[in-house]
Amino acid sequence: MSALHDHLRARLLAACQSLGIDAAVAAPLLRLDPPKNRDHGDVAFGAFQLAKAVGKAPPALAAELAAAVAADAVIESAAAAGPFVNFRFRRDALARDVLGAIQRGDAPYGRSTKGGEVVCIDFSSPNIAKPFHIGHMRSTVIGNALCRIWRHLGATVHGINHLGDWGMPFAKMMTAYMRWGSETELHQSPMRYMFELYKRYSREAKDDPALDEAAAKHFQALESGEDNQERRMWQLLRDESLKAFQGPYARLGVTFDHVTGESFFEDKMAGAMQRVTAAGVLEESDGAEVVWLKELGIKEPCILRKRDGTTLYHTRDLAAVFFRESAYRPTRILYVVGAEQKLHFDQLKGVLTKMKEPVAQAVEHVPFGLVLSRTEEGKWEKFASRAGNAVFLDEILDEAVAKVREVIRQKNPDLPDADAVAEQVGVSAIVFNDLKNSRIKDVKFDWDAMLTFEGETGPYVQYACARLSSILRKAEAPVPDVAAVDCAVLADAERVLLTMMDFGSAVQRAAEQSEPSCVTGHAIALAGEIHSYLRDHYVVGQEPRVRDARLVLVDCARKLLTTGLGLLGIAAPERM
Repeated sequence: MSALHDHLRARLLAACQSLGIDAAVAAPLLRLDPPKNRDHGDVAFGAFQLAKAVGKAPPALAAELAAAVAADAVIESAAAAGPFVNFRFRRDALARDVLGAIQRGDAPYGRSTKGGEVVCIDFSSPNIAKPFHIGHMRSTVIGNALCRIWRHLGATVHGINHLGDWGMPFAKMMTAYMRWGSETELHQSPMRYMFELYKRYSREAKDDPALDEAAAKHFQALESGEDNQERRMWQLLRDESLKAFQGPYARLGVTFDHVTGESFFEDKMAGAMQRVTAAGVLEESDGAEVVWLKELGIKEPCILRKRDGTTLYHTRDLAAVFFRESAYRPTRILYVVGAEQKLHFDQLKGVLTKMKEPVAQAVEHVPFGLVLSRTEEGKWEKFASRAGNAVFLDEILDEAVAKVREVIRQKNPDLPDADAVAEQVGVSAIVFNDLKNSRIKDVKFDWDAMLTFEGETGPYVQYACARLSSILRKAEAPVPDVAAVDCAVLADAERVLLTMMDFGSAVQRAAEQSEPSCVTGHAIALAGEIHSYLRDHYVVGQEPRVRDARLVLVDCARKLLTTGLGLLGIAAPERM
């Protein structure tokens, strides 16, 4: 939290001690949050938990604490409102603290010092030999944002791309290529060509059961560990897929610390199975090896080895958990995977829990909703490659960039580096649209809603950054240090300053809840407040005392918006 919050916590702790409350009891319970209604104060303390701990009614304790916190050079007032204590900061102290910390890059506005949190984030994870389409984007951009957010908070982060490069889905693709494939056509357009082959397999397998039988045999050969045709085919298709994936990842600004697909755990699955066996939880069921989880409320058994001896997703995921536990010592392992995989991760965590493995506590499924596209009839439906209507992500990004380029041509034809700006704004509009609402909600892919420069959109926030950059250029004066300006001038900017002050809590909530929309919401709010302020409060042409104070405000707003967008993987152009 900020120095203002630290000061307030210290005063509040002293007030607790003056009321006879042990500091060891009070300190962990002194959580400060923005009030729901800012008219009530700048920061609120809810007395519920502390009151329960000391055996008092929350309203009574709130009233006692408010009376015990007297005004000082930082705190203007403390007032009880039912079970809450609302605090108001002196406006010059508010401006000096918030703007000074942003200028210096202090936490929470800048990155925190390295802490003890170690977070593994399993995200994106497309299947090789399949198109990288719009439906894959959700895991990719949510996971990328969570990596950036946790790093900002000082955690050690391991961003992991757990590629789907093993198992029966890949065996089917391999079978299709062996029967009908052409390496020449593969190299010309790998993902589109493999997609067409996969669709052909799906069509013909309906009438030819021998195809699935052949795929099963190919997978057995692949898992044999021998240097055979299947192994060479696997390597070829994997290499081509990885090269093709780099295009979308580069445009989205996504990088990974580890690209270790399911195949990476091929030689680790035997050890994982031995560990499950040693725990005494593995049972035989119709020739398969399973773990029953009925006592945990999970009716479906977790199958770890099929009758033919081949492994499944769960086998590889268990091996992955044990490897990550050993290699990284994580405090949290986040799986950014669609909500439809809830049972899979319930079973994974259930097996670990039944085995009494401590790492079970670290495993957490981060589910999200679907990406919906509008049909010709006006209905919203899921993008689905298996139905043959996959939309390749690079095509979507190209179309977004082209639409923004046309807007630039009409409104600002002389914009320098127009193509680069169009790329930044077009791609970011799609990412922002994905991240602006709660991740569990479905995302409607609506061009008009995404690309407007008004409302809760990426272009709106980016335009705020560009507008602030323009003011700084036009001022033709250096931005002074906060210590050199009269912060009392900025009393009329309290809404901007209070919104800035909320940045730390927004980022903290985003991490705790695996919810990037907390950061997106803050960016929208700050852009709105600075836009509103600048409608009536000019910078250029004002007397030096006013100009300098407002220059600091404008510069800090631009820096904080840039930081917030950066946590989302979104660019902040200086011109639009």
